[in-house]
Order: sequence, then structure tokens, then C-alpha cells
Amino acid sequence: MLSGKLKKVLTKLSVSSAITLMVLAASAWLGYRFRPQHIDIRPSARIPRPELVRGSLVLPYTNAFSAAEVGAYDDELEAFLYFEYLRGRTAADGVQMLLTASPAESGPSYRIFVVGQDDLLTDIPRLAQLEGRGLIPHSDLSIWSENEFAHFRYQSHIFEAAYNVPVQQNLETLDGFQLQPALAEFLLFKSQTDIRILEGMEAKPQPLTRAQAEQSAADIIAVARFYDLPLDYFLGVGAMENNYMDTNGDLTHAVWKKSAQSGDIVLKHRRKRVLVSDYSIGAWQITRETVRYAHRLYLKDKRDYSGLPERLRPPRELDVNSVSDAVLTTYAGLLLRNLLDYFHGDVEKDPAKSKTPKSPSAKDAAANERPWWDIDP
Repeated sequence: MLSGKLKKVLTKLSVSSAITLMVLAASAWLGYRFRPQHIDIRPSARIPRPELVRGSLVLPYTNAFSAAEVGAYDDELEAFLYFEYLRGRTAADGVQMLLTASPAESGPSYRIFVVGQDDLLTDIPRLAQLEGRGLIPHSDLSIWSENEFAHFRYQSHIFEAAYNVPVQQNLETLDGFQLQPALAEFLLFKSQTDIRILEGMEAKPQPLTRAQAEQSAADIIAVARFYDLPLDYFLGVGAMENNYMDTNGDLTHAVWKKSAQSGDIVLKHRRKRVLVSDYSIGAWQITRETVRYAHRLYLKDKRDYSGLPERLRPPRELDVNSVSDAVLTTYAGLLLRNLLDYFHGDVEKDPAKSKTPKSPSAKDAAANERPWWDIDP
């Protein structure tokens, strides 16, 4: 489950410094004795000769170990997120990945490598395919000695073991200086790896900039604390819906109402009824009618909203055609809080996190004060 995996990754931040020190300590003495050897492409270099191996044509190019660097990062969490992501997307193809750390003047450098097969007919097309799929920005093929390969493989094992330690700490217990930057990194990662962006689909959303990710992280934390929400579940809602990017969805969705309200886009008229557009709005993908419902909850809410930053406070008068991302974050938090209250705080019964939820009728929702992401009037 996404929220569980996110919780597992982010709550490891409190020990990440120790992990880095362990990895770098093991790397220090090897750093000056060994260094990656780039393939020599001068005329004097070894010329690959075709061979038949188990009935297949191969083109070996080294007597040592080959690997291609496919990503370099200054931040450990960012590196591990992409490492896990790449492994998940390439596991079916038998691609072996390693995550390493090396000392650098500005601090540790975290690098992801694809282990080569010592076959140009396999390695070059595989790297080209990964670039073509948008999974890696580039690749830089290198040759390792046996000692180097063993060392980097051990480093990667340390990272995997450390990040798989059972989680005892909750996200809410992390200090702000740890939580907000880590959360911003996660939001940035989720937007950049959205399938619509990787596959270049038409009308694709724009991935977050770092400034947008940092602001969104601050907003999410503020709303979660204000409504006393479990942060991992709140994050899971945003990740499932739109990966935190501001784009509208379900553009053809429409609902019948007794009468049009200010700001409605009327599509059809019938006797005593109108059909209005009800597409989903912004990063949280809340339908226009559900935004109206959330606003009614807000107007009846007795909480002191001066505890929220001003940009997160909804206005007294709702203009459904111009709701800011910040206010949508507040509405999303209020909807989730209302659902949790309806189920007495039991997140296991909360339909907002169900994979195949059954939406209640509008009549039931209105009678029970029970919000839903897609309530039809």
C-alpha cells in the first residue's frame, strides 16, 4: 500500500545520517585505491569479437565487470526513491541495479548503476530502451575490477537492509526540519514519475518545480496538523488521485441538479432539473459539487481557522471556478477529517482509502453529514 510504503521510506530519515556514515566509512580507503575505469575507445582498445554462448550470439567487451551509471544525486532519500522506482519498473526485464555512495567535496554522492552483462548486443540496447522509456536521463558505461564490484554491491546491500528495518516511528513524530524537506522530495518524485509524463501523453500535467513541492509540503503538513489527520493516509489520497499536480480531470463528468447555482456550467435543461459539469478540480481531484459540499462543512465548522496560514483559509463566499490549490488542500483535509469522524477515527473502515469504494447516495450522504470525494447531488 502506498501510504505504508511512504511511511516506511520517510521515517527512515532519522537514521539516514548513520547509514551514510557507515557506507562512506567503508568507501573511504577504497576511494583512493580504486576508481572506475572508463572503456578505452581509442584504436588500441580491445576489439570485441563475436562469440556463440549457448547458441546465442554475444559481443563481449571486457574481462572485468561492466556497469552503467544512470543517475547521480546529492540527497540520500531522493536517490533511494529513484532506486526503488527503477528496480520496480525493470524487475521483469531482469535488470540488476546497485545504489552506491562515494565521498565528494560537497558531501556524499549517491549513484545508481545498471549492472552490465558484458555483451554489447545486450547492454547498449537495454540502456537505450531505458532512456527511450524516460526512466533514466542518461547512461555512462564504466568498467569495474572484481574488488570494486564486490564493494559497490555490498554498499547497495547496506542501503536495502537499512531501509527495510521495521518502522516504529510515526511521520508525525519527525521534526519539521526533517519532515518538510523529505516530504517535498517525495512530492517532486511522484510528479516526475507520473506515467502521463513518462509516456508523453497528450494534455499531460506539468510536474512540480522544487519551489512548488516545498510549498505544497508545507501546506499538507499544516492542514494535517490542523485537522489532526494521519499524515500517511492524507498523503496517500493525493498520490492516488493526481500525484499532487494541478490539473483537472473527468472533464466529461456531469450531474443533474434541481437548479443551477452561481458558477455552474449548465449543459442541459429539463423540467425542474439541470445538468451541470462536475469535473474534478486541481491536485486533489475533488469534483466541483464535492467542493461545494466541503465549503458547507467549512461554514458550519467551529474550529478556529486563524490557526491555519492565511493562504489555506477558505473564503466565506465560494467561487467554484477559482479555488486555489492551497484552499483545495484545506477542503481535502476537511473531507477526510469528516470521514474519519463518521467512522470514529477507524481508518480501516474509512472508504476514502478503499481501492474499490462504494459511494453512498446523495440522500444518505446529506442525511448522515457524510462527505464523499464524488458525491452526486
